[in-house]
Amino acid sequence: MDLSAVNWNVTIDDFDSLLTYTDQSAWNTPDPSIIGFNATSSPWLRGTFHNTTTKGASVCLNITGPSVYVYGNTGPSYGSYEVNIDTFTMQYSAFRESATDKSTLLFAASNLTYANHVIIVRNLGALPGAGDKGGDAFLLDYIDTTIQLAPAGATVQNATHEEHDPAITFTGIWGNNSSPNFSGGTSTFTNQDNASFSFSFHGSAIYVFGDKKNDHRFYSVTLDSSPPITLNGISGCGGAFGMTCEQQAPSIKYLASNLDDSLHQITLVNHANVNSSFFDLDSIVVTVPSQYGPRQLSTSSSPFASSVATTPSSISPGSATSIAKSSASATHSFALNAIHPLLFLTTLMFYLLRPTFGRPC
Repeated sequence: MDLSAVNWNVTIDDFDSLLTYTDQSAWNTPDPSIIGFNATSSPWLRGTFHNTTTKGASVCLNITGPSVYVYGNTGPSYGSYEVNIDTFTMQYSAFRESATDKSTLLFAASNLTYANHVIIVRNLGALPGAGDKGGDAFLLDYIDTTIQLAPAGATVQNATHEEHDPAITFTGIWGNNSSPNFSGGTSTFTNQDNASFSFSFHGSAIYVFGDKKNDHRFYSVTLDSSPPITLNGISGCGGAFGMTCEQQAPSIKYLASNLDDSLHQITLVNHANVNSSFFDLDSIVVTVPSQYGPRQLSTSSSPFASSVATTPSSISPGSATSIAKSSASATHSFALNAIHPLLFLTTLMFYLLRPTFGRPC
């Protein structure tokens, strides 16, 4: 962790649009919209997870920052998995003789260069040579990553702009919805093709939050003069287009950080296409520092600033109640003697560091 900056841990839930599942149909997840669903009684963040027994099923995340932590489950039904960071691949096993059945740290790297990184987690299924003795399952709960908001010593504060803030300008037809799950109790939505909103701001980071459902699909976001990026608002459950599997708890629909002190603008466009798919806006959160200090991105060919990543099994999972957690003075140091004995053996025998083809999600 870079102590010369204010570091901020962002928790990316398995339902968030920042994650790209190569094939949603290969994963199973609880439906947060069914009667009786209770996230507070679940050991999983917001009561959801993504579980697969399909070998090769993968999930991808683009980050800009020095660390990433992957949380999931371990037990007798789980096999091996690999974590790709840019051009490197590392292999581990989630097999345990007894089930954990709670959010468990599966992978940690706090020594990444400050650069744009592509993180891919892929299920490999049971590999007897890696010590696996059970099934082919892999379970993802959430991923933590670190963004940097300001130089060390600066203060930061988040400013929340609800969807009805006059600073947000809309084009097209937008409706209104209400729920106690929404920020401020309300949200706005559209299913019109090319309907959009724009928002200008000063800040070092920006988050866009919204609802997710199976009648949501693609939208694009343009920040300043950068090329637009396209994201998918489909529910974490995946499945056919329809009014199913709604997650009203605010999901991260877009995130940008490492911004300078100039006036920025984002424009988000809904691509409704033939299905007239929806986009829901709940709120926009801007991080405003007392001092700006955008970082220069590393040009190193290696994603690691120092020694390779480790995978301790004794570290408690992060808070499951907040989307962003401050860690301005925190560092993460993981020793090999903290690793589960079987995982330690697996790491020694089957830890792979081989070239792959890095690509954005």
